[in-house]
Amino acid sequence: MILRRILVAAGIALAGLAVVTPVAGASGYKMSQSAAASQFSGAGITWSSSGGCTNRYNSTCTSFDQINSGTVSTIITLKRASGCAINITGGTEVGHASGTYSHFNGYKVDISHNSCIDGYIHRTFSYIGYRGDGYPQWQAASGNLYCDEGSHWDILVY
Repeated sequence: MILRRILVAAGIALAGLAVVTPVAGASGYKMSQSAAASQFSGAGITWSSSGGCTNRYNSTCTSFDQINSGTVSTIITLKRASGCAINITGGTEVGHASGTYSHFNGYKVDISHNSCIDGYIHRTFSYIGYRGDGYPQWQAASGNLYCDEGSHWDILVY
């Protein structure tokens, strides 16, 4: 059991199952709302919110305040690699599940479904089964996770 814990902590696969261990610092630095919005806009990425706002402390907003630079660059890379339209519907605002690798901590964004991005994720990334809450997920070679939560994609960037 101790050897298993050591191997898992090191990110070594056991019994043919890939173990993904986030790399410290891989998500970069914290960004402001305006800096992240500028980068997304420059890449042709749109965003929307039910409240039409960006306040991080309002669950009807879509905020980028305190998003990780690695999360921003991953979504921009997804846009460029896929050639698909990307619309962000969830960022660092309150109202999402908590935890270390959470929306609020800058590791996650939600994006809208569309046939282009759905097909790209299905073709490009590896289906790895269901998340604990029953939603199917795909994993990129980088370890990032793409979970189909029904109404949108929940993307976790390590």
